Amino acid sequence: MPERGPRMNGFSLGELCWLFCCPPCPSRIAAKLAFLPPEPTYSMHSDANGVTSLHLTERADWQYSQRELDAVEVFSTRSSRGNRVGCMFVRCAPNSRYTLLFSHGNAVDLGQMCSFYIGLGSRINCNVFSYDYSGYGVSTGKPSEKNLYADIEAAWQVLRNNTVRRTEDLRTASSPHCESWQGFVSSSLTDLFSVSGGEQKGNGRYGVTPENIILYGQSIGTVPTIDLAARYECAAVILHSPLMSGLRVAFPDTRKTYCFDAFPSIDKVSKVASPVLVIHGTEDEVIDFSHGLAMYERCPRAVEPLWVEGAGHNDIELYAQYLERLKQFISFELPTS
Repeated sequence: MPERGPRMNGFSLGELCWLFCCPPCPSRIAAKLAFLPPEPTYSMHSDANGVTSLHLTERADWQYSQRELDAVEVFSTRSSRGNRVGCMFVRCAPNSRYTLLFSHGNAVDLGQMCSFYIGLGSRINCNVFSYDYSGYGVSTGKPSEKNLYADIEAAWQVLRNNTVRRTEDLRTASSPHCESWQGFVSSSLTDLFSVSGGEQKGNGRYGVTPENIILYGQSIGTVPTIDLAARYECAAVILHSPLMSGLRVAFPDTRKTYCFDAFPSIDKVSKVASPVLVIHGTEDEVIDFSHGLAMYERCPRAVEPLWVEGAGHNDIELYAQYLERLKQFISFELPTS
């Protein structure tokens, strides 16, 4: 990054040159601003029977026992753009109707998120399916807007299909290459992690129907979530700290979507036919609270939002009303049978 100097709309002149001149391509500008893939915190290894297991590094900050770790299902699939997409299925609540298809933030990978998924899913009685964006974790390729949309489409299709199809041997799979989430620390969830139907880990048959899928996107994850939800109806959509578009984040005075703008979610959210819960912190220092308000106002089927007073961009889940609102929404405002 260039040294700091005079600033314009939060950016120094040097930073603006770095963003717009090296090279002057909107999609690459968006990638520089939006994607911060960490060094991979996990790898996947397949045994002689083809069963794939998850191996975490210390930076994953795993909060549970080996038994819970062994019950996390991991594998990869291919996107329409040819990238390998790492996927994770966490059976937090085997008897639950709903499964979250979770699109995480821009500076974490599945290894860092899996403890959070266990804590969240067990508390709101949902299973959690997630994936890594291209260039994150074991997913190949480079992060880009087009790859975001292809990645979530691949994850959606895997979750919808009856059989998990592997694209390659993951015996030694790992990636070659400032949002930080803290996992919930809770008591052992041993009884929750038996694989239903006697299926072996990694050979699960999902076949989750759209009416049982809740799309959950956090920060940059709201971008692919909205894109998918605008094309497929599902049980519900949860938008956690959503952004209207890339240009509106970088330049808050932007009032319309230009042809070179990236992540134009504000123009897609009106096409979402499913119920939408918007969550945003009033003191968000990364994506201003105004983005959440605007997205809420554009949703045709928006439910009562959650505006977390005093919360920033990375700490909403630490407030009690976060879990309370999610439980209310899923257990009482959505169909239960």
